[in-house]
Amino acid sequence: MKLLAFLMQTGGHIAGWRHPDAQAKALTDIAYFRQCAAAAERGLFDAVFIADSVGYPPAKSAETFACLETPKLDPASIVAHLCATTSQLGFICTASTSYSQPYELARRLASIDHISGGRIGWNMVASTMENEAHNFGRAAHYGHTERYERAEEFVAVAKRLWDSWEDAAMVADKASGRYVDPARLHGVDFRGDHFAVAGPLNVPRGPQGHPVLVQAGASETGKRFAARHAEVIFTSHPSPDTARAFRAEMHDLLAEIGRAPESLKIMAAITPIVAPTREEAQAIQRELDALIPTPVAIGKLEGLLGNFDLSGHDPDGPLPDVPQSHLSQSTWEQVVGLARRENLSIAELARRVAAGRTSRSIAGSAADIADELQHWYESGAADGFVITPAYLPAGLEAFVEGVVPELQRRGLFRKEYEGETLRDRLGLARPANGYETGEYAHVQPEIWPLKGDA
Repeated sequence: MKLLAFLMQTGGHIAGWRHPDAQAKALTDIAYFRQCAAAAERGLFDAVFIADSVGYPPAKSAETFACLETPKLDPASIVAHLCATTSQLGFICTASTSYSQPYELARRLASIDHISGGRIGWNMVASTMENEAHNFGRAAHYGHTERYERAEEFVAVAKRLWDSWEDAAMVADKASGRYVDPARLHGVDFRGDHFAVAGPLNVPRGPQGHPVLVQAGASETGKRFAARHAEVIFTSHPSPDTARAFRAEMHDLLAEIGRAPESLKIMAAITPIVAPTREEAQAIQRELDALIPTPVAIGKLEGLLGNFDLSGHDPDGPLPDVPQSHLSQSTWEQVVGLARRENLSIAELARRVAAGRTSRSIAGSAADIADELQHWYESGAADGFVITPAYLPAGLEAFVEGVVPELQRRGLFRKEYEGETLRDRLGLARPANGYETGEYAHVQPEIWPLKGDA
C-alpha cells in the first residue's frame, strides 16, 4: 500500500491542537515541519501532503473564528526548505487554479522538482471560499462550473509549459558554444477563455517530466476532472463499502477516456489515534471530542453545508432540508448523507464532522489500526491511505513507531524506498513529452521569438 502523511495544521482533529502532545504554536516554526517530515521519512511514507488556502472562511462569531483559524505558511516555501533536510520523502503542495497563474505556478513547481531531485506533487484545487475571491480583486467567487472550466485550461497550459523543454534541449556544449538546442525548445502560444500564455518556460523539464498531479474533489465534475488529469486522488469515506464504490466508479471513468486503472492511485483519508491499548486510544478520542465547543462544532457544520444558517433550528432536532452547496459539492453530499443515514441531530452531526469523522477515524492499538488498513486495502477499497493524525507531530510519530512495523510484518508496506522519484515510489509512469510525441503538433507558436535558423 501507499502512504501519504497529511500535515493538517497541528492535527486532523479540530481540537487536536489542544492535546497536551500537540505543538499548538508551531505553525510558523520550520522546526515543526522538519520534525514531521523526519518522522514521515523514517516511516518510509511516499510523501507528505500540505493543504492550503489563500483566504479565511466565514465565521459567525469571534469565538468560532478564534477556535478554528490557524496560520498557513505558503506550502512551496515550506517544501523548498524540507527538500534540503530529507533525501527520499516526496512533497505534495496545494495550489489554487482559481487564484494562481499557470506560468508562475508551473515555473515554481518545476524549480522545486529540480531542487528536490524529482519529489514534488501538485494538489490541484479549485478554491471554494468567498474570501479568496475578495483577496484577488473579485466581487464574488467563481461558480462551480466556471471553477472547473478554468482548472481545465490551467492544467492544459501547465502541462505544455513543462513540456516546452524537451529532455535533450539543454546541450551546454562548451566546444560549440551552444547552451540550448532551439529545435527542442517550444513556444506554447496558448489562447483560451481564461488564459493567454506565450511560453516557453524558462526552467528545463523536471526529473519527473511533470510533478505528480493530485486532486481531492469528488463532485461529478471533480471526478471527471480527476479522471482526465489526476494521478493521485485523495478521497474521504466513512466505510470500505462506499470507498469501493467510489474506486469502481473512478476506474469506469478512466476506462472511458482510455487510461489504465494503475495510472490513478486512490488514497483514502484515515484519522488514526494510536496508543498501547485500544482502551487508551478510545480515551484519547473521547478527550479530544469533549474539547470541541458546541458553537464551534455547529459553525464548522454550517461551513461544510455551504454556509447554511442553522441558528433558527433546534440543535437536538434533525438536520433541515439544506440546498446543495455551490462550494464543495462532494463535502455537502457526504455530510447530508451521514445525517440521513444515521438519523443524527444537528448537534450530533456537528460533533461528528467537527471531529473529522466524515472520513474514517480509528482509535486503537497499532494492531487494531493495521487490521483496519489491511481490510480496506485487501478488499479493494483503496490503493493506499492519507494518514491524518488527530494531533501532530506526536500522532504521526506514534503511527510510524507502531503501525508501520506492523504493516511491514504483514508484507503490506515497503521496508526501504525504491526508485529515485516520487513517481517511481507511487508506481506512476513518467509522462511523455507532448511536443516529442506530436500531441501538440497543431500548435503554431506565432509569438515564439525564434525565427528561421536563429
